[in-house]
Amino acid sequence: MVVSTVLKSHPVEVSNEDFRAAMSRLAAGVVLVTAREGELGEGGPAAEDVGMTATAFMSVSLDPPLVLVSLREGSRMDDLLAEQPRWGVSVLAGDQRQIAGRFAMKGRISDRLLFADLPYVRGTESGAPLIDGALATLECETEQRVEAGDHTLVVGRVLTASFPSSDGDPLLYFKGRYRHLG
Repeated sequence: MVVSTVLKSHPVEVSNEDFRAAMSRLAAGVVLVTAREGELGEGGPAAEDVGMTATAFMSVSLDPPLVLVSLREGSRMDDLLAEQPRWGVSVLAGDQRQIAGRFAMKGRISDRLLFADLPYVRGTESGAPLIDGALATLECETEQRVEAGDHTLVVGRVLTASFPSSDGDPLLYFKGRYRHLG
């Protein structure tokens, strides 16, 4: 018996504008991904904290506990997490909109200045800053990196989970703006 496969023609690609508009209608939680960039040897720059706002973040598995974050390929965080296997995530609360905006700015000032007035604790497993008042914080270790178009999907095993602020609503991103429930 011969089985034939009929190939359907691929539809015309969706424009960047239409794709962006469609995806803006999907509400997403907002997190701050952080990592500690190590010293670059004797006489080199000191270790520095790096942070990035992300809305493409999700839980992947309960056993083992895994999460996924999508990073723009070639971004500072993508480059850093290719070298630094441990990193942190702070799930931002509705009243932390300014933190999200601060770390999402294009052409922003140095990360050192962005962290200067933020209250945080340093993660015991990652050394990454974990933001005070976040709804939850996680420390992760990279298990897998997957190239996907112009992004890198980073799968991390969750090493620690804590709940600095058990009250409050999450910060959401919807239709191109930060929002909160209620």
